[in-house]
Amino acid sequence: QVQLVESGGGLVQAGGSLRLSCTASARTFSSMFVGWFRQAPGKEREFVAGIRWSGGTTKYEDSVKGRFTVSRDSANNRVNLQMNSLKAEDTAVYSCAAGVYENGYKYWGQGTQVTVSS
Repeated sequence: QVQLVESGGGLVQAGGSLRLSCTASARTFSSMFVGWFRQAPGKEREFVAGIRWSGGTTKYEDSVKGRFTVSRDSANNRVNLQMNSLKAEDTAVYSCAAGVYENGYKYWGQGTQVTVSS
């Protein structure tokens, strides 16, 4: 069983930056696609960014392109989400998920709160 733990959330002013991390226990991310999702109050969960561990191919939701960067940290079996130029509308609970297939996520983390004050 793989457990995913997110870290790095918090409160930041608009225009600021945060880096989220998703760490896997029990096994590595090898052969998996790791995605970041967010859910704001009263809204549906949405895909934010993702990375194929093998090869490093990335994918982004349009509203975060140019501001967010997803990357892998092989030494620590971790996927990071660097978030720059944060906006109030980025406020949400951010979760990571992993699975062999994109859109076939088998493992989910508990989430971490990101609050951007305007």
